[in-house]
Amino acid sequence: MEEHEDKYTKDGTTDIHGNPAVKKNTGRWKACPYILANECCERLAYYGMSTNLVNYMKKFLHQGNAQAANNVTNWSGTCYITPLLGAFVADAYFGRYWTISSFMIIYIFGLTLLTMTASVKGLKPSCHNDVCDPTSGQTALVFVSLYLIALGTGGIKPCVSSFGADQFDESDESEKKSKSSFFNWFYFSINIGALIASSVLVWVQTNVGWGWGFGIPAVVMAIAVVSFFVGTPLYRHQKPGGSPLTRIAQVVVASCRKIGEKVPADESLLYEVRDKESAIQGSRKLEHTEELKFLDKAAVETEDDKMNSQANPWRLCTVTQVEELKSVVRLLPIWASGIVFSTVYSQMGTMFVLQGNTLDPSMGPHFKIPSASLSIFDTLSVIVWVPIYDGIIVPLVRKYTGRERGFTQLTRMGIGLVISVFAMLAAGILEVVRLRIVARDDLYDSSDYLRMSIFWQVPQYFIIGAAEVFTFIGQLEFFYDQAPDAMRSMCSALSLTTVALGNYLSTLLVTIVTDITTKDGKLGWIPDNLNRGHLDYFFWLLAILSIINFVVYLMIAKWYTYKKTT
Repeated sequence: MEEHEDKYTKDGTTDIHGNPAVKKNTGRWKACPYILANECCERLAYYGMSTNLVNYMKKFLHQGNAQAANNVTNWSGTCYITPLLGAFVADAYFGRYWTISSFMIIYIFGLTLLTMTASVKGLKPSCHNDVCDPTSGQTALVFVSLYLIALGTGGIKPCVSSFGADQFDESDESEKKSKSSFFNWFYFSINIGALIASSVLVWVQTNVGWGWGFGIPAVVMAIAVVSFFVGTPLYRHQKPGGSPLTRIAQVVVASCRKIGEKVPADESLLYEVRDKESAIQGSRKLEHTEELKFLDKAAVETEDDKMNSQANPWRLCTVTQVEELKSVVRLLPIWASGIVFSTVYSQMGTMFVLQGNTLDPSMGPHFKIPSASLSIFDTLSVIVWVPIYDGIIVPLVRKYTGRERGFTQLTRMGIGLVISVFAMLAAGILEVVRLRIVARDDLYDSSDYLRMSIFWQVPQYFIIGAAEVFTFIGQLEFFYDQAPDAMRSMCSALSLTTVALGNYLSTLLVTIVTDITTKDGKLGWIPDNLNRGHLDYFFWLLAILSIINFVVYLMIAKWYTYKKTT
């Protein structure tokens, strides 16, 4: 009997046919290459579009600095909001595998349409002497294709990381250790794709043409689809547990209906199914916690409840269902603390690029590096730091803390928040130096590059990469680990929305700063001619917001209680 139990996973995962997953034949690292290759190709396609998109909008859609930056951050933000839809579909109905498969088709359709807007006569804007005059229809088609891509990525982003983590059984100690490493290498694969995008694809867009620059990501995405399906026989699948939003609503309604009931001091008197498994498909039982006692009223079993042969979920919920909602509520303050960090991160695609446009891009006598390609140093930073973190930092810290992961997940994220402050300080200092050169040489209205190498931007990109390894990867692992089993896609999507809200906050800050600083006919901090602006003030503002955010985060982290399963 024991040998039979060891044959199968113990976390409820199944194979593609719905049968219990055989440990020897499925999951673990042998299933991961196909998932990681899919993510690498998808991220290559995404960053191949987004890295240089602000320059595409400036040149071909004839938009100013602030408008182009806001359009990019709004679109990028939407790419991190749509995962809420994809995650809901995955957790409630389709499961992660079929959700990824379906949304990839929408993604490819959007990429194909975007390629056509940059290459097909009549769909691409007409240009004369480097000045383009797009029609309203052509501009609209570009945005339709971009937002189709945003919808497609919504079903991939929240599911791929969770689907990869599903390949490791938490009840097996060796597989549990591998799961922690998986998130590091998952983010590593993202940045391999980003590395190629920010170097090769940006060069193609700048020097060959945007038709090729968008067409290559479309082909790469097709390769991602093939890679994902090839690994199908090896995958482990978590069953969808039904609508998580419905279960949350049931707890709230049941608590309100029993507002006059008293929660018993003995937690064993609260309602829970007697089966070994939870009443929620695909979820383990959760231990009762003392926080948010009001919600416990939903699990108070009254005499009326006992008289019914079957519990009405809108009147009586299990402890596990109540704890599901508590887990999500506990995650929200941690989630909110990531928004400012994501605002800092979003500057790589907007303000860093605009700053780089004014600097000397020469690499020797015959080659110039596009300003958008400087994000390659963020990517290289991540690629350097992931093996250092996984192979050196974790073992060293483990000796002192005794924890398997070295740092707690919350400590890891907090370190990244601190590092991000230095990225903004580096960007601000560079801008101060740049403006001093402008003033010294009276270059206020010069359209030429400054005699200052673009490679002075490298430190700010490299520092953000280091911050990502701590905060973004820590966030991925934290939200997967602390999410209820049947809500993991939703909670992964929730962590991604910090990037969306970070982009939207960036747009809001740019709008507010522009409105305030352009009063009385002034040019403001971020004019089209940055030589007459004060972009450094914007970077100082973000540094101050980051410090305030970290102080608040310390208080939130101290309050947080980690999830416990039975």
